[in-house]
Amino acid sequence: MGFDIAKTPTLQAVATQDEQALAQDLQKRVEEAIASVESQDEVAKARESHRAAAERLSKLRKAERWLSEFAKSSRDQAASAAESMLDGMIESAGTGEKPDFKKLSGWAALENQTQFAMKAIERLIEQEIPLAQIASSREESHALLARARAVEQIAQERAEKILGQVRDAVTQEMVLPIDLSKGVSGALLAHANGLKKMAIQISANADEFERRYSERRRS
Repeated sequence: MGFDIAKTPTLQAVATQDEQALAQDLQKRVEEAIASVESQDEVAKARESHRAAAERLSKLRKAERWLSEFAKSSRDQAASAAESMLDGMIESAGTGEKPDFKKLSGWAALENQTQFAMKAIERLIEQEIPLAQIASSREESHALLARARAVEQIAQERAEKILGQVRDAVTQEMVLPIDLSKGVSGALLAHANGLKKMAIQISANADEFERRYSERRRS
């Protein structure tokens, strides 16, 4: 097989000597294994919870933008109406006629709707959106951890299967070290570790955001 055991006691068996084909096949198997976890119940439920939380956050942000535009338009209308009423009052007073105060009701309605819109915006910015953002981050972290656990489980099952397949060789050699870090199982574990790091960072960011939110609420 082209090796001298005296010079090369550490052996590495590969599926093919074509390094490019080997890398492509390994990547394909890793991607297939990662994709397969999406159908698992725990992963699917965590993904759906994150989707719902992210959708609520998106709706609240959309509401804040819509209300901001509405409040600006309403404020401009109220200012224009006030200017028109003042001009009318001055004109009427100059001719000795009684000013028409009926238009006050329309101006008051514009003022009221502007104030309520501003209150809604304040509530969204100070409470609803921050809480939704924290919840969305928590769910995202949970979803990443669920994927990581599922990927780790696949890696574990593959490793156990491989160890079972080489049992005969172990029986012959007594001790046969196996390095799985360069194969599909190792790549899956590396991917799972990456997911866990992301989850931990997102969770830490949520903790910090929640701490600042609590401080603002107390002040």
